[in-house]
Amino acid sequence: MKSVVVKKSASSNEAIHARYCATFSQKLMGLMFSKEIQPDQGLLIVENRESRVNTAIHMFFVNYDLAVLWLDKDLVVVDKVLAKKWAPFYMSRKPAQYVLELHSSKFKDFDIGERLIFTDEPIILAES
Repeated sequence: MKSVVVKKSASSNEAIHARYCATFSQKLMGLMFSKEIQPDQGLLIVENRESRVNTAIHMFFVNYDLAVLWLDKDLVVVDKVLAKKWAPFYMSRKPAQYVLELHSSKFKDFDIGERLIFTDEPIILAES
């Protein structure tokens, strides 16, 4: 499965290795039924255009809390939430093109208005 590295800046030493989900089935499954992700891992849900509706998420069958970031087409964080396990619905307050799901401990590490950097990841992450 394709993955990307997410950083707060080009010079940042901290990076998130995120699974890249662009197909319907990848986005549908997301992190359902998975074991808790590691602090340096995440899931990037990619849409073709900015939308509030298409980037809404649910937490059914996710047995742990997540830090969720919504990013616009320019990779700027437009909203974030600490999503609780088994919650029925979360939607960004502003249109987004990307949803980045992270370990809950990462919630305070990112701010609304912050621009992130994506780079291709040379390794293939194992699916959980």
